[in-house]
Amino acid sequence: MSTGKFAVAGATGRLGRHVVDVLAERGHQVVPMSRATGVDIITGAGLAEALTGADVIVDVASWHASEQEAATEFFRTATRNLHEAGQRAGVGRIVAVSIIGADKATAGFVAAQQVHEAAHLSGPLPARVLRAAQFHEFVGQLLDWQPGGVAHVPDLPTQLVACRTVAETLADLATEPDTPGGASPGAPIPEVAGPRTESMAAAAKLLGARRGIEVVAVDGSGMPDAETAAAGGFLPGPHAKLAGPTFEEWLDTRSW
Repeated sequence: MSTGKFAVAGATGRLGRHVVDVLAERGHQVVPMSRATGVDIITGAGLAEALTGADVIVDVASWHASEQEAATEFFRTATRNLHEAGQRAGVGRIVAVSIIGADKATAGFVAAQQVHEAAHLSGPLPARVLRAAQFHEFVGQLLDWQPGGVAHVPDLPTQLVACRTVAETLADLATEPDTPGGASPGAPIPEVAGPRTESMAAAAKLLGARRGIEVVAVDGSGMPDAETAAAGGFLPGPHAKLAGPTFEEWLDTRSW
C-alpha cells in the first residue's frame, strides 16, 4: 500500500502515540481513535464516523489493569465492535498487537490476550496479529506500582523492546501487500522483541539508580506463570524480529 487511511484504536496510549507518528511520517492519513478524540470502542460512540473511508484499523487499545476477567471482557467487546463497525465501513483489514507468550499464559493480563487474538483471527475482517515483548516503559510501571523508595522486582528473563520499534513493525504489517487472508497456513504469529535477553530486575536497577529507588531482585513467586517466565516461556521465538535499542541505550536517551 503506497498511502492509505488508517484508524488507530488506542491512539493516545503509550504505543498508540508511536503508531500514529510512524504512519503519519510514512505519508498515510491517520484517524486517532480514543475517548480523548471522541471515540469509545467499548460503547461504540463515534466509531462509525471515525472508520468512514478507512482502509486499515490498527488496534493497540489496552486495558489499564492486570485483572484477567476484566481485561478479557474489554478485549472481547472492543474487538467485536472494531470488526463489526469496520465491516460496515468497508475497512479492508485489521492489525492488532498482543504479547509474546500469550499462548502459554494461564492467568492474568497476558492470558486475556488469548481471547484478544482469537477474537481478531475469527472476526469478519481479515486480521493479522503481532506479538511484542514487554515495552521498555513497563520497567517504570513496576517501580511506580511500589511507592516508598524500595521496589521488589522479579529476576526473570525478558527481551524488552522500544515502543517505537513495535510501532514500526505494526506499520509494516498493516501496509504489507496481500495481507487479507492472513499469513500462510502453519506460519507462526509474527513477533518483535529487543536485541538481547535481559533480566527484568537488572533493568529495573538501571532505572532505579536514575530515580533514586532501591531495587531488590526477587524470584517472582506468586506472579502468574512465574515458572513459565523463568524457563524463558515469554522470550521471542526463532522467527522473531529483533531490533534495538537495548533498555540501557533507551534510558540514555531519556531525561530524568
